[in-house]
Amino acid sequence: MAQGIPDEVLMNSALMKELAEAAKDAAALHGVLMRIQETPNSTELVTYAPFTLFPTPVPKAVFLQALAVQTHYNTLVDKISQDPEFLQEALASTIEVDDFTARLFKIHQQILKEGRSQSIVLGLNRSDYMLDQKDDGSSSLKQIEINTFAASFGGLSSRTPDVHRRILQMAGRLEESQRILDNNPAAGLARAVAKAWELYGSERAIVMFLVEENQRNIFDQRYIESELWKRNITTKRKRFDDVCKTGYLDQDKRLFVDGQEVAVVYFRNGYMPQNYLSEQTWDARLLMERSLAVKCPDISTHLAGTKKVQQVLARPGVLERFFPNQPQVVEQIKATFAGLYTLDMGPDGDKTVEMALADPDRYVLKPQREGGGNNIYGSEICQVLQRVKGTAERTAYILMDKIHPAPVKNYLLRRDAPLQIRNCLSELGVFGTYVRQGEDMVMNECVGHLLRTKNSEDSDGGVAAGVAVLDNPLLY
Repeated sequence: MAQGIPDEVLMNSALMKELAEAAKDAAALHGVLMRIQETPNSTELVTYAPFTLFPTPVPKAVFLQALAVQTHYNTLVDKISQDPEFLQEALASTIEVDDFTARLFKIHQQILKEGRSQSIVLGLNRSDYMLDQKDDGSSSLKQIEINTFAASFGGLSSRTPDVHRRILQMAGRLEESQRILDNNPAAGLARAVAKAWELYGSERAIVMFLVEENQRNIFDQRYIESELWKRNITTKRKRFDDVCKTGYLDQDKRLFVDGQEVAVVYFRNGYMPQNYLSEQTWDARLLMERSLAVKCPDISTHLAGTKKVQQVLARPGVLERFFPNQPQVVEQIKATFAGLYTLDMGPDGDKTVEMALADPDRYVLKPQREGGGNNIYGSEICQVLQRVKGTAERTAYILMDKIHPAPVKNYLLRRDAPLQIRNCLSELGVFGTYVRQGEDMVMNECVGHLLRTKNSEDSDGGVAAGVAVLDNPLLY
């Protein structure tokens, strides 16, 4: 394990068994918890959230590069959300064929037509990267995606450093244990929510977490709620159904749900088509968007996080539109771009199709979906593209270069899974927050990081999807 735990330690099966048991206890002790699959809405029975036995080595230079560019990504997302012409142009082909994006875009258009009720904008983002390994052994930071909606694991990743410190101490690796960084995204995310609540200006108004029906990952959110309660800010967890039944706007467009005024709607639900179970659900989303409540994200910021927008940003000259006369910022952002290719109808899209069919293992095919488990790889790319290549349906996807991180040996601790050494790949996420009031950027911060690791044989999926596990970077 380069710069990390030596192989002779990793191969000591008696020690690994002892450390794994201690690690699971440490995870419970520090609150790295999830509800169990069998009872996702009850905290009567919980288990540790899956995590690696050891932290993963990450080069310090690329880690710091990811942190340094985050405030620029915050600014970029915010500028895109304020540029209706750009969103219209970027998403024109997608909304023709992707019904979900089209429904979101229709709400966006209605809000533009009526005029935004609220000038306060709250962004809680997470930009995800992998390290592309070069032939000379060096690695470069390449962005996988930016999440502008329900970016998770800010809570649990605030608690994992202590778990890995304990395990390294027990393994006799004191020097490495001191290199585990403090990390508290939960506090940073809550700080931005609190600022938006404060600017809203009503002490009796609540922060509403709009949550999913099933809540296995509730503790991740509870850490953010806890930080808000420390500031005497009331939080309530509501579902779409609650908004459908009891939500209304008063004459000033203030949002009330279950009789309580809502200052901030923090969307943890609403990023997938299956979240919208009925027309009433869509009506509830529109009601919240039209309201005076601060939305995180608002509808235009939701659209700014789509895969299609990510692909359009990689075209020559597009970043300059958002950062005129700031060549250094443009270069910092561009340095993180992987190859991204259009599948729009026309010669450029035709060229992308042929390129992908000729060598599918070099690419990833991405639909306009969030939440993990949606990407398409290898021979399946050929199947999908052969089916859609002559139709506008192909514009619902983008093509991206496949990133090749260096595998690292580790153990993935999961409930009921055998303890086996694996070749693992990691993905680094960086949390960013911003609050804007009118023209004034009140807050723009990088507030922490998240490392997720998976078996190199698993091609796609996050922690919530049951594939990746939580991890910490061990900088070298």
